[in-house]
Amino acid sequence: MRAAPLSGDRGRLGEPDSDPVLLVAHGSRDPRAAEATRALARAVAAARPGPPVLASWLDHTQPDPAQALRQLAAAGHPRVVLVPLLLTAAYHRRVDIPAAVAAATRSGPPVRVRVTDVLGPAAAEVDPALLAGLRRRLAEAEPGRFDALVLAAAGTRDAAARGSVGRVAAALAVALDTPTRVSYASAAPPDVGVAVARLRAAGARRVAVAAYFLAPGLFHDAVTTTALTAGAVAVSAPLTDAPELVDLVLRRVGHEATPGRADRGDRGVLDL
Repeated sequence: MRAAPLSGDRGRLGEPDSDPVLLVAHGSRDPRAAEATRALARAVAAARPGPPVLASWLDHTQPDPAQALRQLAAAGHPRVVLVPLLLTAAYHRRVDIPAAVAAATRSGPPVRVRVTDVLGPAAAEVDPALLAGLRRRLAEAEPGRFDALVLAAAGTRDAAARGSVGRVAAALAVALDTPTRVSYASAAPPDVGVAVARLRAAGARRVAVAAYFLAPGLFHDAVTTTALTAGAVAVSAPLTDAPELVDLVLRRVGHEATPGRADRGDRGVLDL
């Protein structure tokens, strides 16, 4: 069951189920990534009948979030809940999304935007829905019995964002009672091949890889190839439109963002 929204939202932004939802993904040259985002938007819309649920992208695919916000405002929606489809609160959450919201509110009909937390850990706690989605995809990969796990993430230079990935790995280790290490596809070591090799050198006989990705693309393809070459027994698929990810999006829609990132502009841009 989704928790009720905080009372402050009701006064400022109306009932959370009355406002359209805009999903904002990173974007990729790989068309599979955009289709995965559209599939997630359709699944969220099916679980939340009523106001529209739209997809947008920061790069490579249209519409971008500023365009989508203007379209919603022009269609008569004075309020929008924006959900960043990001697993860490790094540069895209801190810079790109606030810039897109600001661009949308500088022209066109006024629109009040509530930006939620990212889908990864917003604070110390890892949402159970995120863990359940990762476990679902891992089970679907049919790894059999495994005695070590690598959580393979896209990568970031942001130390705090890497810390949040580490919290997910730690939570998976507890949930699965399995030693779990982190790897990155870019920007930070180790890569998945090194992580798998280290676990095997330490005595693990069957190492599985949980893909910490929202959508397929070049990074996930590279992780899969490298991990299997290094001896991993299986690599899970991205989360895409897993039921647990849909639930997580709905949880974000139903809650205010973590305090401490507010930037109230003169046109009512909220919770940045």
